[in-house]
Amino acid sequence: MSKPTIDDYLENGMYGQKQTKPDERRKFLGSLRERIVIALTQNQVREKKVYQEVEQSLKEHSGAKLLLNGNMNYNYLTKYIKLANQHGVSFSMVTNKESQTDIGLLLAYDHAINKDEIYVKKQSDKPVTKAKPKKKNLFSSIKDKLF
Repeated sequence: MSKPTIDDYLENGMYGQKQTKPDERRKFLGSLRERIVIALTQNQVREKKVYQEVEQSLKEHSGAKLLLNGNMNYNYLTKYIKLANQHGVSFSMVTNKESQTDIGLLLAYDHAINKDEIYVKKQSDKPVTKAKPKKKNLFSSIKDKLF
């Protein structure tokens, strides 16, 4: 094996081939935005309930891989690991000590799918659907006025 030349370093970088979009890869746990099916922030992963959107995505995209932020406490991630196992989806813990990201979990393919909306709204931010008040019939409205 020959010694690498300066041209090899310039072409491939000092530590191998250059990665495309390194900032995007740091943010998305080593993946690219165009490959992501669904993403949760660290705060969302810390919530007690499992996001149904994630479970549904695991069912529908069993060929994708669940990437979990390895800098987070394992206790928060276990509920999603169990779900991945239930649905036969592989998962990886991704730890990057050099950079921080607010992403806690994402489901991604190894190829582009270009999904428009990958972020799930926080459960507390979702609109609460209230039951519509029943329309009163004529008799009820007269009775309310009299009594």
